[in-house]
Amino acid sequence: MLSQSHLPITERQHFDIHGTVMAFDFGEKRIGIAVGETEIHSTHPIDTIHADTNEARFSQIAALIEDWQPKLLIVGLPSYLTGDTHQLTNLSKRFAQRLEGRFNLPTMMVDERLSSSEASQHLNDAGLRGSAQKSVIDAISAQVILQSYFDQARANT
Repeated sequence: MLSQSHLPITERQHFDIHGTVMAFDFGEKRIGIAVGETEIHSTHPIDTIHADTNEARFSQIAALIEDWQPKLLIVGLPSYLTGDTHQLTNLSKRFAQRLEGRFNLPTMMVDERLSSSEASQHLNDAGLRGSAQKSVIDAISAQVILQSYFDQARANT
């Protein structure tokens, strides 16, 4: 596997990695996290971090990385439906770069447009509506982001 560290984090494509993959739906107040396995392309939500400081966030992330031992980290790349960037786009890029720097794991970003809408629809279909979704929607969004990665990986093999 060739290093892609010379590429901007938004241009990296790590479709040749095998094992556990951990995905993040970054938000200023909450970070949803999901994991999946490359061999069977299964995904599931694992946690939503509600922490006020970066130190507390990264401490919780470190514990999850220790438990799950991922080979790759995926961060959702938010943008407007037109593809234009907004404030959260840059914050998500910075978060992805910090993950890579702290944990020395390959990290890439996946377009997350409509992931929250899709996550909400999944929860609606499961009978969880309105404010009842708040506690789990970020982790489900991370799951949607991870499934998007697996779909891209399948198309690139």
